[in-house]
Amino acid sequence: MEPLYSTTITCICCDSPFQSSRVRPSFKKAASRDSDFCSYYKNDINPDYYVVRVCPKCGFATTENGIDVLNDRQKQQYYDRIGVHWAMRDYGGKRTIDQAMECYKLVLLCMQVIGGKDRVVAGILHHIAWLYRYMEQREQEDRFLRFALEAYIRVYETEGVTLNNAKLMFLIGELHRRLGDKHEAVRWFSRVVNDKKIVDASMIRACREQWQLLRQEQADKEESTGSEDGQATLNA
Repeated sequence: MEPLYSTTITCICCDSPFQSSRVRPSFKKAASRDSDFCSYYKNDINPDYYVVRVCPKCGFATTENGIDVLNDRQKQQYYDRIGVHWAMRDYGGKRTIDQAMECYKLVLLCMQVIGGKDRVVAGILHHIAWLYRYMEQREQEDRFLRFALEAYIRVYETEGVTLNNAKLMFLIGELHRRLGDKHEAVRWFSRVVNDKKIVDASMIRACREQWQLLRQEQADKEESTGSEDGQATLNA
């Protein structure tokens, strides 16, 4: 069985039908996963490469869980800023990592132009960071992790009540940790662990594990330098 199959999508910008590839569920099992949910697969088919759907005719890009409809103003904004420059090309087949990156950056531009929701933009930015991680480009990965972190914080401030707070708060803490801001990471992890209203056991456990990891890293650092600065804050 081929890992990819095609599905017909109708573009929400120009109403043209087009083919977009998806990965069969049986090929979506990850071999490993990073603490911020970046997944790795045994075969050369990465489902993350196919999240973005790009219309070959007009170039408008969406994600599977993104916006479903555009109003006339948004369509005009897209055509004025991006569509006017579009040269027809098709991303409907198997994608390389470079093509996946092109698709993600295109959908990022589309969402920025039409005013897409922060939660959608945050996920796109995080996926771009993962692609740079696969490519072992640490500077660019961290750059987009920072953008994603800022977007996740905006989501928490504006939409947090309606979302899975525990997972969102964990991600904010974990991205702080990955970017070297240990004290902010602990602050977010501790909020999940200590908030009695949060009952998501898996996220509480993940926050405890990452908090303990930070403590161990700090203890190892102090052992090598002979300093105790910062340990009290990490244990708070």
